[in-house]
Amino acid sequence: MAYLIDLPTNSDERGSLTVIEKIVPFQIKRVYYIYNNTKNLPRARHRHKKTVQATICIKGSVDVYNNDGTTKLTFRLDSPSKCLILEPQDWHIMHNFSEDAILLVLASTEYDRDDYIHEEYS
Repeated sequence: MAYLIDLPTNSDERGSLTVIEKIVPFQIKRVYYIYNNTKNLPRARHRHKKTVQATICIKGSVDVYNNDGTTKLTFRLDSPSKCLILEPQDWHIMHNFSEDAILLVLASTEYDRDDYIHEEYS
């Protein structure tokens, strides 16, 4: 099941510094980000055979609906210090993007079309 982790953040009068180091449970092989979703259309609608992902909304907010075949939950990402870990079995939809949302995704594998399963659990 997907779960949230708090990223170490140091803040003072100069601003905040958030560090991603030795906290995600995998070696990072791919990094991408989603932004300019001006029509607020859902993204993802899949799960994976082997890829683990760490998702961080570095600006704005986004909801991530998750179904692991047993439990269905929606996670609200609205802080750059929150990180949602998505396991391969986590069928998910990213939706309800704020206008300024930037969603950063760290993945455990390089892109592989055959790693995707598009059908949601019944």
